Amino acid sequence: MSKIYVIHENAEWVMPLRAAFAELNLPFEEWHLDQGVLDFSSPPPEGVFYNRMSASSHTRGHRYAPEYTSTVLAWLESHGRRVVNNSRALQLEINKIAQYAKLRNYGIRTPRTMAAIGKQNVIAAAAKFEGAFITKHNRAGKGLGVRLFQSQAALQDYVNGGEFDDSVDGITLIQQYVRAPAPFITRVEFIGGKFLYAVQVDTSLGFELCPADACAIGDAFCPVGTTPVAAPVAAAPRFCILPSFDHPIIKSYQAFLADNGIEVAGIEFIADEHGELYTYDVNTNTNYNSSAEADAQKFGMRSIAAFLGAELRKLKA
Repeated sequence: MSKIYVIHENAEWVMPLRAAFAELNLPFEEWHLDQGVLDFSSPPPEGVFYNRMSASSHTRGHRYAPEYTSTVLAWLESHGRRVVNNSRALQLEINKIAQYAKLRNYGIRTPRTMAAIGKQNVIAAAAKFEGAFITKHNRAGKGLGVRLFQSQAALQDYVNGGEFDDSVDGITLIQQYVRAPAPFITRVEFIGGKFLYAVQVDTSLGFELCPADACAIGDAFCPVGTTPVAAPVAAAPRFCILPSFDHPIIKSYQAFLADNGIEVAGIEFIADEHGELYTYDVNTNTNYNSSAEADAQKFGMRSIAAFLGAELRKLKA
């Protein structure tokens, strides 16, 4: 029997999707691809395959899960199976520079960015920036490696000290710091390539912007790693869905997604003091914040389940 197959490596992130499948009475199976064996000579089962592989899998001990997923997607696509967020989407998920290159093809502005391998090259690249700048990992997720520096000396102390955290692919990005008039960014969610909603994210507590409930303590903080950090008392919700978001950037995002095999994604941008938008991240393993969704009565995982169910019915028809 045809069913929905969910490809992932983080069981906690899939919990809301399981609940949505159960609510809609949809048949599904999970493929946890942190390890496994692929018989490339045999045909895959019939169904709809939803790729939720994460660029941050290595932080959970699943170092080669994206590489293994790429072989599985190649196998599925060679047999013409319906894949949501296909192999091209995975390539962009694990390479931010590749994201930026493709975004710019659609007239979407990205921050000035340099990519460097090697500590001394990171320092040399940063020397070309005036004023504040940030570093981040090229293969990231969860805000990995994101640090703000106000001076070259501060970066040198970090890079040459014991706290330097290298990207799993060895590529550190040095990026223009976009100063926003208010401490927030906007994340635009798409399902089936269509706009779902935009969420405003408070950045006053830092750069770790994963909205998943599994990464949150209350509504105020989303920690990276395993050490919880207490949130301020009576902090305002960090995630707030905007009731009426309408901007020309949506059409540009949709064109970018459609041409790159991405059907489910969250795209993040920041606006500077002049209102200029800078897009800096495309997350094809998108998660949602339940408190923000309950307030707005808009539900991402339920919408994903409904979309996948509709695609499954098309196959059966």
